[in-house]
Amino acid sequence: MADKSEKQSENIVGAWFVDSNCIDCDVCRETAPNNFTQQKEKGYSYVYKQPVNDDELAQCREAMESCPVEAIGNDG
Repeated sequence: MADKSEKQSENIVGAWFVDSNCIDCDVCRETAPNNFTQQKEKGYSYVYKQPVNDDELAQCREAMESCPVEAIGNDG
């Protein structure tokens, strides 16, 4: 389970976040491209846009469930 005390600093404020366990595997960016992006220099993903509709919410949930290191969280 993602640790909200370890959130990446680039995450936009809101319920969804990526923590420091991210291994930059690209699963979240492929699953929910409207919400996750890459911090290329440091090699991890983060939430750049919180979900605003049911489709984006479903994609974020799928990304969280598919994350191999459980680095995606929702503290809302």
